[in-house]
Amino acid sequence: MGLRKSPFVLSRKQQTEASNVLVFMSDEHNPYFSGLGRYRFVETPNLEKLAERGVVFSNTYCPSPVCHPSRSAFCAGQRVHQIQTYSNCNLFKATFPSYGHILAQAGVHTVNIGKTDFYNDGVRLGFSEVISPGERLQPNPYISRQPLAINPGSPVAARQYGVDPKNFEYDIQRVDEAIHWLRETAPSLTQPWVCVVNGIRPHFPHKVAQDLWDKYQARHDLPRFDGTVDSANHPYALDLRAHFQTDRFTEDQVRGLRQGYYGCVTFMDQQVGRLLAALDESGLSDQTIFAYTSDHGEMLGKFGMWWKCSLYEDSARIPMVVAGPGFPKGQVVETPVDLHDLQATFFHATGKLRERPDGWQGTPLPEIPVNDPGRVVFSEYHGHGTRASSYLIRKGDWKLHYCIAASHQLFNLADDPDELHNLASTHPEKLSELEGELRSICNPIKENQRAEDYIQIQLAELDKRGLLPPPPEEPPIVDGGSLGWYV
Repeated sequence: MGLRKSPFVLSRKQQTEASNVLVFMSDEHNPYFSGLGRYRFVETPNLEKLAERGVVFSNTYCPSPVCHPSRSAFCAGQRVHQIQTYSNCNLFKATFPSYGHILAQAGVHTVNIGKTDFYNDGVRLGFSEVISPGERLQPNPYISRQPLAINPGSPVAARQYGVDPKNFEYDIQRVDEAIHWLRETAPSLTQPWVCVVNGIRPHFPHKVAQDLWDKYQARHDLPRFDGTVDSANHPYALDLRAHFQTDRFTEDQVRGLRQGYYGCVTFMDQQVGRLLAALDESGLSDQTIFAYTSDHGEMLGKFGMWWKCSLYEDSARIPMVVAGPGFPKGQVVETPVDLHDLQATFFHATGKLRERPDGWQGTPLPEIPVNDPGRVVFSEYHGHGTRASSYLIRKGDWKLHYCIAASHQLFNLADDPDELHNLASTHPEKLSELEGELRSICNPIKENQRAEDYIQIQLAELDKRGLLPPPPEEPPIVDGGSLGWYV
């Protein structure tokens, strides 16, 4: 596929006329696994079609690599530490204004379909319509960082792969609802609209229909980099491997989980195709921006790690492909961006940029140069599974992991895309430069303490409600050098 790298050029018409926005946000999609990524054996023909129509943002990051914080920050237009949605423990509700509310007040019809997982219930966030909201019913109680909580359900999840087409029902239903809305409601609206459709795959469980399971039978593979490499044995990586007990995953389980994941990605691509077809049939495609993205990535066994919660690329980076008015066809933007930039695009596209609150993060995507080596992207992690907070700074080819309770990591992604070689000790000037960028955003030590204080309040409330799990009798020991890839 011949995608090209060149700057955006918007026509005067594109800059002044309001457009609609349709977003399909998946859950836990590692951007390396698609026809647009590194491992192109994972079939995603509809994402490739979308890329031919528009722009691939090849260095997109989430606000925080875990569901509730990432989605909440996206909805509120602010950073995770600003709104204090640190983990998947959603005990307390917050009242920050959402983009859905601000835009609705400005005359834009806003719709959220499916999973919300925000800082407040979806129906309370001021959207014009909320269809089938999927709230987090039970707060995650395994949030203690010191001592480190151990999640007992992780080894059970390791068996969640294979054939079960019912695993796709939720996403099929949400896309059905979106298609119905595009056919029955969207054509009659006289104002611009923003509709976000939220799926739950390729997130665990990795169960698929028979044809998709069979499609990847020959890709019953293992991760390229196992638990013996240096990056797998960084203290925070070892924390996550202990928290999720990934040393208990067997080789067969890892192979099966990866095979199922590939099928889940292809299934979600099929839903992209359904939405694109419905948009075309509605007659609104010429005036509607369509975007595909995800809330965070998935380690998928790399470095012996699973799920997210890490600042490594497989976890913190996400796919993003955008097409429609204001977006050139067949282009790649390498400048780092994040989900806040996509949300800012909602205001830009609908002609309501002046209504966006002061202090909200992000720049509209059409205003971002194709290759800006000075642009800084920030992510952060304060949640379950690590002993303390960590912060990500991406600038040009360089990436910093600033770790409160462990050694910092510095990577040159142009030379080392898999983050195997920590250059923090050999490039002190670059380390200092990126640390300066971090401190211009927040005080990392102060924010770590704010997070810890908040977590302690949550733990006390969990205990009060009888939801606090007992500590493990014997915490697992992780020795990445002895058990190989599955540790």
